[in-house]
Amino acid sequence: MSQQKRNWLERLRKIKGYSQEEIAQLVHIDRSYYSKIENGVRVPSRKLAEDLANLLNFHVSIFELEVSPFYFALQDSPMIVAHFDRELRYTWIFNPHPDFDPVFVIGRSDVELEDNDGTRELMRIKQEVIKQRKSIRKKISFPLSDSTYEYDVTCHPLFNEKGELIGGSSASTQLLKEEVTNCSQKIHS
Repeated sequence: MSQQKRNWLERLRKIKGYSQEEIAQLVHIDRSYYSKIENGVRVPSRKLAEDLANLLNFHVSIFELEVSPFYFALQDSPMIVAHFDRELRYTWIFNPHPDFDPVFVIGRSDVELEDNDGTRELMRIKQEVIKQRKSIRKKISFPLSDSTYEYDVTCHPLFNEKGELIGGSSASTQLLKEEVTNCSQKIHS
């Protein structure tokens, strides 16, 4: 199965200031093999994926998500799935609103992308998830270029294979107008 280029991986590498050669040396592989991973031609072994995740501070499950049937099922859904680090900066995002380029958001926090009531509330939730190390769910409104959208947002803490807290994940489902009232009643009950 052919993969798409892993632009998120390239962006994380560049944010950390590494060349492909340096990454390859640090994880003990050939630069051309690393290049194939970044270009989506190769899928790393579990051990190599863990090494890359630890080096670049992302959750290893991203590689597993790429080949999961859930990845394909979510492509046309009103759901955004993302990972963020302990500083609340995105390390990976899938299916964002068209206002946001999925590569541009990597390494940035929500308020760096758009400072509004919705993004500030999302940042508060993410901070609590990191602080309390437990999941939080809330309905949040986001003013975007074409309208204000209501999302049912759930954030969870993310731990690496050693059990260390590395950040969190979020799943945000866009609510249709008639669902907003029903969802609000369920969340607050």
